[in-house]
Amino acid sequence: MASTSNFHVVDSPEQFQGIMSQDLNRVSLINFWAPWAEPCKQMNEVVRELAKKYAQVQFLEVEAESQADIAESFDVEAVPTFIILKGHALLDRISGADAPKLAASVAKHTSQPSVAPQSQTSQAPARPSADVPMDESPDALNERMRALMTQDKVVLFMKGDRDTPRCGFSRKMINLLNDHKLQYATFDILEDEAVRQGLKELNDWPTFPQLIVNGEFVGGLDIVKEMVDNGEFSDIVAQ
Repeated sequence: MASTSNFHVVDSPEQFQGIMSQDLNRVSLINFWAPWAEPCKQMNEVVRELAKKYAQVQFLEVEAESQADIAESFDVEAVPTFIILKGHALLDRISGADAPKLAASVAKHTSQPSVAPQSQTSQAPARPSADVPMDESPDALNERMRALMTQDKVVLFMKGDRDTPRCGFSRKMINLLNDHKLQYATFDILEDEAVRQGLKELNDWPTFPQLIVNGEFVGGLDIVKEMVDNGEFSDIVAQ
């Protein structure tokens, strides 16, 4: 078990702020995780081992969904995500279960005497879909998004896929669709930044998941849940 002196399980924004304000010259690693995400379980153990090795670094374990305000402040959209700071300066951001990369980053920034400029922050770039040209025109993107939206009667644009959703909202939408025993297609917007940003504009909706029925945008999780409660959802998918 990691030492209590440098390892903290965060249970409130106030506790988080108190820890982060104690020493602005100290390197901190924030581990955003979720109990339903299998990769997080392994990475939690990695973080605890790193905490034992690097006593001079403080490690904060933050459950992304229960501490949504903290996760949102760091623009966390998938788990696991790791943020490395010195004081309030961002040193690195690592998305996904990449233990070697995380360990190397902690070692690098622990040995560095000064804060790296934020403009040099290492951040994994979004991965475009295979077969998508880098110079895709707006018209071509729009055509491709329309094709994706009509690939099945019900299409869910989400983070991850139906077997491994990568955010709680996507997981809840998957459960909802499964409860209604619907046939549906999914598209992982984390794999295609052009579609991810394009759908926000096309459907005038800033977040994911986004549910499409018969080629038309229906809504995000809250709207769909409301439609389920008032019976409207069953009518729409029956059309």
